[in-house]
Amino acid sequence: MPRLVDHELRRRQITGAVRRLIVRGGLEAVTFQSVAAEAGFSVSLVQYYCGTKKDLLLATHRSVMENVGTRFTQRWAALGEDVLPREAIRAVLTELLPLDEQRREETIVLGAFGTGSVTGQGITPEETLTAARLLVSIVADQLVRADHLEPPVHRIDLIAELITASIAGIAQGMIQGHGTSRLALELVDQQLDLVLGSSPRKPSESQELCT
Repeated sequence: MPRLVDHELRRRQITGAVRRLIVRGGLEAVTFQSVAAEAGFSVSLVQYYCGTKKDLLLATHRSVMENVGTRFTQRWAALGEDVLPREAIRAVLTELLPLDEQRREETIVLGAFGTGSVTGQGITPEETLTAARLLVSIVADQLVRADHLEPPVHRIDLIAELITASIAGIAQGMIQGHGTSRLALELVDQQLDLVLGSSPRKPSESQELCT
């Protein structure tokens, strides 16, 4: 009796191989040959599942975003319905920081896609910006829920853009060796202080997942 093939597992193995290659060498390191060698498959099998190199890259980008989305969903559910806006925003932002090996890999891969979208790597910004726009929307929604902002502002959308842009910069800075996890979390809290006013923090907050 022929063995059943788990197609979803195969796709995960292929996109996992792509992610490892990007971490080591950027998008330029991704070819059907290199992916096949990394995954332990034939080139024809990789092409069967992914078609073109662009399909291969976009499938990998989706896999990263699905991982991030799953963590967001779990973290959001754990916060409960009565979560304060500050706590909600902080939870979202810290999920984007490379505080462990998985998030470090995701940060490197997403950074490579961001660079590739403007340097002719076959991926356009429109194909990778959906998640970033959703993040801005989530932060803006929570700012609207806040009792007050410091100072009062009329363009909450711009504040949300600023917050999300800064977290991307902090994350990339960590990858480049600028600052520790502790510093990154302190920067997040400082930014929230500037927007939402200072808030007493538990001792564990500034030490969360620090290395």
